[in-house]
Amino acid sequence: MENLITLVNKLQRACTALGDHGEESTLPTLWDSLPSIAVVGGQSSGKSSVLESIVGKDFLPRGSGIVTRRPLVLQLHKIDEGREYAEFMHQPRKRFTDFAAVRKEIADETDRETGRSKQISSVPIHLSIYSPNVVNLTLIDLPGLTKVAVDGQSESIVMDIENMPNCIILAVSPANQDLATSDAIKISREVDPKGERTFGVLTKIDLMDKGTDAVDILEGKSYRLQFPWVGVVNRSQADINKSVDMIAARRREREYFANSPDYKHLAHRMGSEHLGKMMSKHLETVIKARIPGLQSLVSKSIAELESELSRLGKPVAADAGGKLYMIMEICRIFDGIYKEHLDGIRPGGDKIYNVFDNQLPAALKRLQFDKQLSMENVRKLITEADGYQPHLIAPEQGYRRLIESSLVTIRGPAEAAVDAVHSILKELVHKAISETSELKQYPTLRVELNSSENYLKDIEKGGNPTHSIFDRYNESYLRRIGTTVLSYVTMVCGSLRNSIPKSVVYCQVREAKRCLLDYFFAELGKKEAKQLAALLNEDPAVMERRTSLAKRLELYRSAQAEIDAVA
Repeated sequence: MENLITLVNKLQRACTALGDHGEESTLPTLWDSLPSIAVVGGQSSGKSSVLESIVGKDFLPRGSGIVTRRPLVLQLHKIDEGREYAEFMHQPRKRFTDFAAVRKEIADETDRETGRSKQISSVPIHLSIYSPNVVNLTLIDLPGLTKVAVDGQSESIVMDIENMPNCIILAVSPANQDLATSDAIKISREVDPKGERTFGVLTKIDLMDKGTDAVDILEGKSYRLQFPWVGVVNRSQADINKSVDMIAARRREREYFANSPDYKHLAHRMGSEHLGKMMSKHLETVIKARIPGLQSLVSKSIAELESELSRLGKPVAADAGGKLYMIMEICRIFDGIYKEHLDGIRPGGDKIYNVFDNQLPAALKRLQFDKQLSMENVRKLITEADGYQPHLIAPEQGYRRLIESSLVTIRGPAEAAVDAVHSILKELVHKAISETSELKQYPTLRVELNSSENYLKDIEKGGNPTHSIFDRYNESYLRRIGTTVLSYVTMVCGSLRNSIPKSVVYCQVREAKRCLLDYFFAELGKKEAKQLAALLNEDPAVMERRTSLAKRLELYRSAQAEIDAVA
């Protein structure tokens, strides 16, 4: 069972080391889910004296106002023998055997985080105490409670215990004040209205007015909790001034309850020694019950963190060679996605076939050759071509003029098809860029790849599909000439309907697939180290987020290993 408290100790220390303090954050928090005992109490409630009584050492800072301005995670370790000593997590190699020095270090470390103002910080101080006079126990001493903000503090410094469902509340209240006005009870009532995780501690019983006692409270009649109240008698201010030994103070406390007519029937469950043992046993029970839930939480959080880290991508390499390799790999990924679009593995490439199967045939069909080969136009062109020299067999120049004037109209649909495919290739570049997840973290590189459409402008557009097709051979001939030319032009249209797509695919689509990556690499080769680094500039918020996620993932993986070892 002692291993369970040791487990939580390790996890709490790991949380602090890796920045998980349970504060509001977009990151999952393990700190708030760990079983713990939070000690709460108003100013002058005797909270510090209770902690010192449990430890058996005088080690906490004292003074007016709120002295505790950072949570103190107090981890007690029972040793069989040897000299008592203390260790701070922020000074791992230093042992403190002088507990006055421990008090000073707590105050100094608080000031290092908060300055000398009254500001409250959520970053805890971890203090481990090793002694034969303690039980294995971990307590979190929260800053003193107050409803009125003082200079340098936020509006309220009541710690948000509501966010710590596995937190046991040790509510310290003075017996010489009305329990209804107790700050600790008010807080416990807010966060634990049924009293299911609250232990009540009543201090200053020996300072109550003559003729009054705390029996009704200690017996649970005045204010009932699920667990029995524990009364303690701390050292008086005079004892503190005289540096009365804590062990002697414990003995006097036992004698007080054993010899008091009012409390001797409760003496077996009174005093700081009993309080420490009771809390240690209860904490072990709670930890054991929460282990399955912690395992589930840790596994779920690891999966979520890994998923988000994967979406954010890998961190940028430090050296120039690593940067170049990273850029080339991203270019290869982009090029692969682009080719998948062209090959039909991803959607978009089918639009090219739509140009060939629908747009081009429809445009060719709309051409009006009959107007071009009307009797009037045939007569005009034949006459103009032959001039005053009569033809011997057929009007060759006239035929040429008629064929050329008809076929030149095919240039429009052919070039429209080339331009349409060119637009689709550019569109697929943008689509592939948007689908390359690795580019999302590098806006500058994304812009650079977007400029690759300029390279597509350089790809040969297939030439003139109407070039070099004219090398083929008064009222009675005109109709036959018109009919002959129309048959020839119709035949050429049919041929071009098949040859234009082949030319476009060969000169545009094939070139885009074959040469785009080479073009990228050639452009990268022209860049200097600083230019390469600029391509991998990231949003600082993304970099910070990745670092935070990596640290939190390290925490959860460490927690998973520790929990599995104990479970």
